[in-house]
Amino acid sequence: MTAPTTALAAPVAAAPAAGRLKSALRSRRLRLGLGILALLVLTALLGPLFLGDPEAVGQDLGQAPSGAHWLGTTQTGQDVFTQFVVAARGTLLIGAAAALIATAVSVVIGIGGGFLGGLTDEALSLLSNIFLVIPGLPLVIVVAAYVGAGTGSTILVIALTTWAASARVLRAQTLSLRTRDYVLAARLYGESRRRIVLVEILPNELAIVVSQFIFAVIFAVLTQAALAFLGLDDPSNLTWGTMLYFAQNAEALAGGSWWWFIPPGLAIAVLGAALSLISFGLDEILDPRLRARRKP
Repeated sequence: MTAPTTALAAPVAAAPAAGRLKSALRSRRLRLGLGILALLVLTALLGPLFLGDPEAVGQDLGQAPSGAHWLGTTQTGQDVFTQFVVAARGTLLIGAAAALIATAVSVVIGIGGGFLGGLTDEALSLLSNIFLVIPGLPLVIVVAAYVGAGTGSTILVIALTTWAASARVLRAQTLSLRTRDYVLAARLYGESRRRIVLVEILPNELAIVVSQFIFAVIFAVLTQAALAFLGLDDPSNLTWGTMLYFAQNAEALAGGSWWWFIPPGLAIAVLGAALSLISFGLDEILDPRLRARRKP
């Protein structure tokens, strides 16, 4: 009699998860954002496997888009489409890695300081305030110029200069949650601090963490493009930002070579729009007030 009971328990347990997934995918914003993001990620992962060397120089110099070169060529004969596809991988890698580190730092400092309180909270709050009062982009430029170019250094510079605002939001939310009845009850039962944070507090702030991660990706991509455009990133690390840098140096705008700078700039805008749609779609699902307004 035990086997049939176990067999029936699995579909019952899986039903709520399937129902939540089906409800989430009802959001047109979320579906559209996920579709665009999936297309960009697949392009970044699989595209370079089917293309040649993006630095290869050909005989067609400064050619407009055609059947032979879908996005034209640069002034030195390099295929812009190949560069565009290969650059997608570097851009998404920097955006995701920098956002992941920045989100992790903000969670540790924001939730940790808010939960512990006392002198620890004051010290971490002071550290957050110092980073907040310094203008973001100038700070990134100064640190990047001091540290030097490179993918790893670019990721660390962006991550370690963009966590403060998220940490402040998480700290404020944690200060509110740590006085809730279920948190106080967990303390009375002798639960460890780690379990209280991971089980009682963090799940209730998951929506904020996910939203901050998404917008951290957008900010990291835009910041890397700005650094590359200013010549503060490694030019050998091909990204959409370095494509704009090379196009600006070659005066592509003045020469009418629109196919050189419009695709990477448009791709950055499309990536930001897709991530914003995902964030708005998740808000409709995770926010009870927005969820109640949605039509069945």
